[in-house]
Amino acid sequence: MANLPSVDLTECDREPIHLLGGVQGYGCLVSTSFDFLINHVSANVAELLKLDPHTVVGRPLPELLPEQTMHNLRANLQFVGPKTGVTRVFACDVLGNGALFDLSIHISGQSYVFEFEPRIDIAQRDQLALIQPLLARVKRAATALDACREATAAMQALSGFDRIMVYQFAADGAGEVIAERHGPRMAPFLGLHYPASDIPQQARALYKRNLLRLIADVDGPVSPLVPQTGPHGALDLSLSATRAVSAIHLEYLRNMGVAASMSVSILKDGELWGLIACHHQSARYVTCQRRTAIELFAQFFSYELAQKIERAGRHDERAARQLHDRLMISLSAGADIIDGFKTIADELFNLIPCDGIAVYAEGRYAARGVAPGKAGFLELASFLNTEPTGEIICIDKLGEVLPDAAALSDQLTGLMAIPISRAPRDYIVFFRREVARSVTWAGNPHKPVETDGERLTPRKSFAAWKELARGASPPWSEREQRAGEALRLSLIEIVLKLSDEANLAQQKAAEKQELLIAELNHRVRNILNLIRSLVSQSRGEATDIASYTRVLDGRIQSLARAHDQLTRRAWSPISLLELIETEVRAFLNGQGHRLKVSGVAPMLAPQILSTMALVVHELVTNAAKYGALVDKSGIVSIDMRIAADGALTIAWRERGGPPVQAPTRQGFGMTIIEKTIPYELGGTVDTRYAPAGFEADIMIPARFVSLGAIRAGAARPAAKPVAKHALAAPMEHALIVEDSMIAALDAADTLKQAGAAAAHTAANVADALALIDRYPIRFALLDVNLGDETSLAVAQRLASDGIVFVLVTGYGDGAGILDSYPPARVISKPFTEETLLQNLRAAFSKAGRA
Repeated sequence: MANLPSVDLTECDREPIHLLGGVQGYGCLVSTSFDFLINHVSANVAELLKLDPHTVVGRPLPELLPEQTMHNLRANLQFVGPKTGVTRVFACDVLGNGALFDLSIHISGQSYVFEFEPRIDIAQRDQLALIQPLLARVKRAATALDACREATAAMQALSGFDRIMVYQFAADGAGEVIAERHGPRMAPFLGLHYPASDIPQQARALYKRNLLRLIADVDGPVSPLVPQTGPHGALDLSLSATRAVSAIHLEYLRNMGVAASMSVSILKDGELWGLIACHHQSARYVTCQRRTAIELFAQFFSYELAQKIERAGRHDERAARQLHDRLMISLSAGADIIDGFKTIADELFNLIPCDGIAVYAEGRYAARGVAPGKAGFLELASFLNTEPTGEIICIDKLGEVLPDAAALSDQLTGLMAIPISRAPRDYIVFFRREVARSVTWAGNPHKPVETDGERLTPRKSFAAWKELARGASPPWSEREQRAGEALRLSLIEIVLKLSDEANLAQQKAAEKQELLIAELNHRVRNILNLIRSLVSQSRGEATDIASYTRVLDGRIQSLARAHDQLTRRAWSPISLLELIETEVRAFLNGQGHRLKVSGVAPMLAPQILSTMALVVHELVTNAAKYGALVDKSGIVSIDMRIAADGALTIAWRERGGPPVQAPTRQGFGMTIIEKTIPYELGGTVDTRYAPAGFEADIMIPARFVSLGAIRAGAARPAAKPVAKHALAAPMEHALIVEDSMIAALDAADTLKQAGAAAAHTAANVADALALIDRYPIRFALLDVNLGDETSLAVAQRLASDGIVFVLVTGYGDGAGILDSYPPARVISKPFTEETLLQNLRAAFSKAGRA
């Protein structure tokens, strides 16, 4: 025994099971050249077809069979080609003596192959009639696994075998019994795993070509081919129905106590997904006609199974698309992947089950759960960078790939790496811990074969054998990999979007910087000239050096305060009236009656203050240099109104000054007046040099404006007094979503005074949605920013339910954030009680409920 050559399972893979040179005894075989000269027959043609196997080789087949039989054979050969598989003929009187045969016909190399099976049951039941009701049960199954269970019942009804199993292949070639139906006194195989060596590679290839394989009797006779080899070598029996069986496989079946077996292929996308394996404890022959019905059922079952798997995949894709939408919303405020990681981490954990997640982008690193530190990740990234770009990387045995990765935790044995850029190589990586799995094998998988002398034999024990698998994480399923690929595409889209937004913002910032530099030069010159004029004009009013100093210092300080207003109240709404008065005060020298302001007193969003300060400064400067403020008789009137769409209109009128003449050229100051508001704010400016004085009409879009108090003595818009009953009907229950408790209580008091029967408060999205489900909410006040989340989900729910709501934001530049919200009125923080109620009335009026 010590001198025996070593044997392994690759010998099974090399066994030419398609060239075994014989057929099973339930049928016989005749092969001919394409001109019907016989080149091979099975020895049992003597018994079944009354032909001498030793004398018919080389003779024309038409000389040996009746003319009608040859006519049938030629007619059916029209349906046979090298790639069309097998065609079948049922109940054919081959010998013309009334004895019926079922025929299988195919092409093998340069030969026609005819197989004849005696029809042993003349009055066979029509098995095709069973297919439709059996398939209907498969279609009704909710999941792919349920469909497999239905398939075992259907196959048992069609074949009559004792045990029916659906056997699914894993990625490594091993398999598991996932569905089973068996006799009452048979031990179950459900859940058993079988090593890949149980089905050699060439057998798997044959399962893809020949979808049904019957072994009627493991101890039945085998009829050899005569001759064993011909002019083209041994006859290839890959598509033969009666092909003989490998001795090793027969012994394997005997060791399992199986006397007859049948295997039916389950294909998905042209690949072998699994098998329907049928075992019987005694010999069992399945007729050709019944096998055809079984094969047809299996083909339809494969299609239905693929549909259910794809349906589950589409469900995953929908979930991934919904995640994509949520990620786009979460990261649309301009945060990059690292900054937004806290926001999206929970979504990622829900998408793909894992123990930890890490993100590495542009040299920055963030992680949650069980994940390596940055140094360990960089060591891992060096390996990931060697993999093909644009593909997710799935590993469940990390120790085999990176055995020397000392910086990684010993607990981490699995990862799914999703590249989200090309250069630099950035990743989101899902990590999994080691899970020691108890795998139940059908026998010891590490001892699959034995040697008997010099002969390789299969293992004899198929008792359940449990193994504790270590060093691996749970494998990444096909569904999880599809979800990972969908996430990769979404993240790349987000990264590109953020990159485009950053480039656009950088471009706009550069253009704005150029404008500001030019304006700085312009303003410095104007300031120097104005100071010179102040020095000169103030001299005539002074009686001594001290008074002259006081007057001059006061005017210079007034001018300085106008410029200080640009930064004094950063990122909070600024009064446009205060801005105007500050600019004008330096020129009027106590003659405030020369400035007439009427209408509303709007508050401006902080992000447009610089633009408006430049415009107002130029208007005032031009009025002081050329218009109504040149002498002491002119008047500047400014009327500010809120249009129906919420936009602010400003009517600037100069009267009583010197005669007006249009300039011969447009200076930079007039360019600022006419161009900056349309360019930066999307508003409009119309200027006219009317005979009575210079005029300008300005429109500021509604998103930049909020209301202050109505100016005393100004024309007021008609409005009903706010009485307690004014809004009682539409506002039985109100909702305030605000993470500041004091602000929420103040708003609740205001709404109760306005007529709300109850004002409910919530600090987060979950509580707000619960209150909407519980109470008949009629109005809601939503703070946009709730700390670590936004109120977007609440706004979408309210809009869907048709509930009126108003948004509150403390952001200076909220437009980007609010773009994702349903249309609604917006109030900027801080706001007054009057502002809240005005917006509340406007919101109900727009909804047709006031």
